[in-house]
Amino acid sequence: MVFNRAMADAQPHHGNRHGRSEAAREAVLRAADDLLVEKGFSGVTMEGIAKAAGVAKQTVYRWWGSKTEVLMDAFLEDAAAALEPPDTGRLDSDLRAHLRDTAHFLTTDDAGVVYRALIGQAQHDSELAQTFRSRYLDDQRTRDQKPFLRAIERNELPSDTDVAALAEWLVGPIHHRVIVTGEPVDDTFLDAVVDIVLTVSASSHKKVSPNPERTN
Repeated sequence: MVFNRAMADAQPHHGNRHGRSEAAREAVLRAADDLLVEKGFSGVTMEGIAKAAGVAKQTVYRWWGSKTEVLMDAFLEDAAAALEPPDTGRLDSDLRAHLRDTAHFLTTDDAGVVYRALIGQAQHDSELAQTFRSRYLDDQRTRDQKPFLRAIERNELPSDTDVAALAEWLVGPIHHRVIVTGEPVDDTFLDAVVDIVLTVSASSHKKVSPNPERTN
């Protein structure tokens, strides 16, 4: 698990006033990640998290109400640190780099295990589903759109480009394979996705819908 120190420092500090609260918080988040990878979602408990983190169970419950809340915070910190699109100066290389980072994050990093666990739990927990959308998806959509917005500023794309739709078409296929089909997300696949998105972005100056109606 990757912790962003600057971001962590910006978070509200909880617990005692003696400088140990942030270290304990990070230990809890790291322990939750590790236990999920080792034991799966059903094997993670608040008691187990506290023991693995070396903190009192009351400390964990003071900051989080459930293991799902702990895992959500762990995932959000990882996502903010790992899924910020790089700025290479060109749309083509921006998209390829960002898509590879996203694929690695979801398929190789421990955060991908947390992501799949949260998605699975959200299928029968409407409150978690709403929290996941509001705390992760909105911010991630903003990050995913940045390469296209920069391309507009560099005049690589027209100003009326529908960046929301292009961003969904860019990352959507990865999530589909990770969550639904289980098919490999290799470089050949990623390059093909980028090539399609670049073709669409270059050939159309019209705004397009991310959910076009199907015709029979």
